[in-house]
Amino acid sequence: MALTTVRPQGMGFNTGRRNMVINGAMQIAQRGDVTGKTGDNTYGGPDHFSLRIGSIGTWSISQSSTAPDGFANSYKIDCTTADASPAAGDRLMFTYRFEGQDVQQLQYGTSSAKSVTLSFYVRSNKTGTYVVDLFNHDPSTDRHCAKTYTISSANTWEYKTITFAGDTSQGFDDDNGRSLDINWFLGAGTDFTSGTLATSFADLVNANRAAGLSVNLADSTDNEWLITGIQLEVGENASDFEHRSFGEELALCQRYYQKWENTGTDATSSKALGAGLWYTATSVLGSFRYDKEMRAAPTVVTSGTGFCKAYSPGAATIRSGGSGLDSIGLSSARIFFDVGTSRTAGDGAYVQLNTTGDFIALDAEL
Repeated sequence: MALTTVRPQGMGFNTGRRNMVINGAMQIAQRGDVTGKTGDNTYGGPDHFSLRIGSIGTWSISQSSTAPDGFANSYKIDCTTADASPAAGDRLMFTYRFEGQDVQQLQYGTSSAKSVTLSFYVRSNKTGTYVVDLFNHDPSTDRHCAKTYTISSANTWEYKTITFAGDTSQGFDDDNGRSLDINWFLGAGTDFTSGTLATSFADLVNANRAAGLSVNLADSTDNEWLITGIQLEVGENASDFEHRSFGEELALCQRYYQKWENTGTDATSSKALGAGLWYTATSVLGSFRYDKEMRAAPTVVTSGTGFCKAYSPGAATIRSGGSGLDSIGLSSARIFFDVGTSRTAGDGAYVQLNTTGDFIALDAEL
């Protein structure tokens, strides 16, 4: 006899796409590892996560192969210059940011505001009480809600789940701007720790953001902190981590950051950017299409001088300095640059990165 499962009226199941976080398994790391970092809002290692360093130590950030069962990668930070006595306004936070249009389903600002559950795997040599908060930037009043978690055993992967009740007082702008942050506090001065932890959503009081934090990850160069398997989902219970394919995660990350790097040394192996023509005898015009449409018109970052080369039959000319891109849009840009070698206007050309290690990156992070 066939078995039938009956679902009671009104009971829902969290099926389909559950995880609101992109790259939670730390698969994608387009920027590569970075070292010697001291500045705020620093990106490196796994995509779409940042380390917010507010005058508290120097750090290396990497994609690590140290990971719990079922995962291949983690986000790792390592203290390389210690700060055992942070000033009052210092803080160290690991941060993930959401666009407003991606959190509308939470129904914040209404009586139906939904609870969310955050789950993750974390590991550190530094045991003690840590703090994680949700931070709402929209529309005019900053609001936050914070909870604690404990790392109990040194250098051991531990699984954490934290549930946050919804905010009935303030919602999110329905746009592509920064609206909701998840912040893991890893160290902070008294400006952030001297109050009472805001365990339900309230207007921002900095002193209430990290009250109860008992660790300062910056107090020794022996310290490291690793995280992976980050999932934020609607509801009061954590489900198993929702794994996505490498290709799907890469496409999601490319909305915020895309990078082209030359790994070859000649015309056949260098990274091509686009086709064009000699617009005049000494300038090249072409089109550069991105791999994916981006969140906003990106900032262009290049490897520096001589990154761009235009080829035509029998000739190659190099642009020195600048990106050679303008009319920068969501999905494409114009290639336009002057060159030193005179050619016949109208000759065809294609443009590529010049030498090994040259790169061009597009950044539209929140």
